[in-house]
Amino acid sequence: MQGELADKVIFLTGGGQGIGRECAIAYARAGASVVIADINLEAAQATLSNDLGGAGLAVQCDVASSASVQAAIQQTLAHYGRLDAIHNNAAISGPSKPLHETTDAQWDQLFAINVKSIYHTTLHGIDALKASCGCILSTASMVGELGQENHAAYVATKGALIALTKAMALDYAPFGIRVNALSPAAVWTPLLRQWVQDQPDPSATEDFLNHIHVLGFCPEGDVVADVAVFLLSERARFITGVTLPVSGGAELGYRRSGTK
Repeated sequence: MQGELADKVIFLTGGGQGIGRECAIAYARAGASVVIADINLEAAQATLSNDLGGAGLAVQCDVASSASVQAAIQQTLAHYGRLDAIHNNAAISGPSKPLHETTDAQWDQLFAINVKSIYHTTLHGIDALKASCGCILSTASMVGELGQENHAAYVATKGALIALTKAMALDYAPFGIRVNALSPAAVWTPLLRQWVQDQPDPSATEDFLNHIHVLGFCPEGDVVADVAVFLLSERARFITGVTLPVSGGAELGYRRSGTK
């Protein structure tokens, strides 16, 4: 992957931890200049200094706020003078509830961070992407296609993201902009580990996650990051409107713990 993203400037939301952190590392390794945009500036700065050797830019960004996203993208353009890719990765997963137990506030927060954020980054970044014939990438989830019990609002946000990917791919193709998404099943991140602890039986849930993947294990975020590099590179130059599974075959049929 070394050099595949040379001279590219990538605006990455939620890059302070989890899959975002792994993507920041992989992008930098592939030669890109990475802007780590995170609501937790300390986490973004830690990724920048500890994992990227200080090469890049860390900016505070609340993706639910149009003004905050606009300021972060303006800061990116002021620093680098261009923008080649936006990776919409920031997300929250809670609450773990069926629809009728989800509050108005919880519903609104999930959609603001997981879906409306894509509107914000596109609104404020599209002109720069048109100039560079750039890319838009989003982190979706297999649950947006398959569903998941006791997680209705989160599932709805990821389904919306998948639909948006297709619509945006059609709208921006005339400008040479490719739009794709990644669709993990389960990936060990701080977000997922917190979700496991929120379940009625965390131990059983962890065992379940370690068995749903056909390849036999629940991976770390680096498996997603490697595919993200590919989708933003020239090797994926004829791929758009795709939500690519990075799931160890989990979509072929979720398996209960202990099955073979």
